[in-house]
Amino acid sequence: MRLILVLALIAGGFWALTLWRAARHEDRAEASHPRRGQFIEVDGTRIHAEVLGEGPDLVLIHGSNGSTRDMTYALAPALAHHFRVILFDRPGLGYSDALPHDAAGIDHQAAVLARAAQALGSDRPMVLGHSYGGAVALAWAVNHPDALSALIPVSAASNPWTTPLDLLYRVTSNPFGAAIAVPMITAYVPDWYVTRSLEDVFAPQAEPDDYANHFGPGLSLRRGSLRANAWHRAILLDEIRGLHLRYGEIAVPTEIVHGTADDTVNFELHAVNLSNQIKGANLTALDGIGHMPHHVAVDAVVAAVLRAAQRAGLR
Repeated sequence: MRLILVLALIAGGFWALTLWRAARHEDRAEASHPRRGQFIEVDGTRIHAEVLGEGPDLVLIHGSNGSTRDMTYALAPALAHHFRVILFDRPGLGYSDALPHDAAGIDHQAAVLARAAQALGSDRPMVLGHSYGGAVALAWAVNHPDALSALIPVSAASNPWTTPLDLLYRVTSNPFGAAIAVPMITAYVPDWYVTRSLEDVFAPQAEPDDYANHFGPGLSLRRGSLRANAWHRAILLDEIRGLHLRYGEIAVPTEIVHGTADDTVNFELHAVNLSNQIKGANLTALDGIGHMPHHVAVDAVVAAVLRAAQRAGLR
């Protein structure tokens, strides 16, 4: 009995230390990379938004494990010369509130962001989404066709795939992993681990030297962000299976941008198929470019947005 008590005390002490370290890590991440925009409330959910530039409205939606800081590194400043750029933290990431589990997928995210854009005076913005954010942009176009004027999927996940969900997401998306594994990751995984993983995301191009410092890896390691991102990824495939059957309904000008060397979101499966599923879609294939063209081929992405704006009668 005494041994059990001692073990319980040790376990309790370790767990208290873990929660303390997790909270300290989160505090440091938010202090070093604070929110820079404003909050828009949609049915009690606070959405963090930043607005740059002037001109026709353009919404930018970041991908997995991200925040507005991914888009503000290179792409948003370049586009702000031509557009009023609205950047959102997707629900549960960055500084935006999470949505309930049963309403956290791409359809609900698109609905919330569309309403947030309307609250900022943008009823029919152009919508650009990268990677997972591209899936949200596609859901926006399918489910809210009157709430956008053009669509720009960049390295977008768009069609069903066969590879299994990563082990990390299988663990952190289930209740036990979300309760136990997530706080331990926040407490004990250093920021440099995320920074090192960025090298794989950028491959075969090199990650810009100062990108990680701008991005803020610690924001992605917060408990709320880890749980929200894991759940988003766990349910995405089933959502895509339903959504991709409706791409033929998309009627707005669509400019697809995708690198041919993308090992994260396959070019043929996603970009080529998508270009055939949306009538009139134009595909810009970036030869030898990986998953992050909005950082390593900024001019090509800006050119695609300008074409979309012209096709939509906004320029």
